[in-house]
Amino acid sequence: MSGHSKWSTIKRKKGAADAKRGAAFTRLSKDITLAAREGGGSVEMNPALRLAVKKAKSSNMPSANIDRAIKKGTGELPGIKYDDFEFEGYGPHSVAILIEVMTDNKNRTLPEIRSIMAKNGGNLGESGCVNWIFLKKAIFTIQIDKITEDHLMELLEDSNVEDIIFEEGFFEVIVSSDDFKIISDIFDKNSIDYDGEISLVPQNFVELESNQADKIIKLLELIENHEDVQKVHTNFKIN
Repeated sequence: MSGHSKWSTIKRKKGAADAKRGAAFTRLSKDITLAAREGGGSVEMNPALRLAVKKAKSSNMPSANIDRAIKKGTGELPGIKYDDFEFEGYGPHSVAILIEVMTDNKNRTLPEIRSIMAKNGGNLGESGCVNWIFLKKAIFTIQIDKITEDHLMELLEDSNVEDIIFEEGFFEVIVSSDDFKIISDIFDKNSIDYDGEISLVPQNFVELESNQADKIIKLLELIENHEDVQKVHTNFKIN
């Protein structure tokens, strides 16, 4: 097992505050719609949708909103047409930033994100300028008080696990994105309380001291607060 202080850890620490923000329901609804659009509207058969619905319920999203978001994804209900985009660039200290956006108007969102970057020591680049740094992986996080290390190892003994990281009170399990459903089913069948997502994992890091990290953290928070931003990936870690 290995560990390092990185953006995902920092986000977990401020997760409770994030859940109170007004943009939270909008982002959760988009997650549900996207999951339903890509994998169908069955919570039982679509693990990405199952997790998106779980997150929405934990944030007290009304069931009617959840059902409506699913039906928008499957096409059963008309709604705003959202398209997915990735914006790439660099922040302070040459930290790579890849931004996943879901928007109904790219011509509005792009200049807004560009402005946030420019005003906070970053800049957007050409498509492909940083995505080579990241690999798509399935990442599962479990609080250490929800499972013992021995039990976790036993459950995953026959799985193709690439890494298990212990960090800040969580186990983080990393597997191929192709194995997302396999690992989700293992945890669900054993009633393990977990969070999971398909994410982008950096293959190299920019190492920063804590006093250098303030600017990049501020920029990432501003980007994540934009209502059209779904996920932000970066490659810094704090020594």
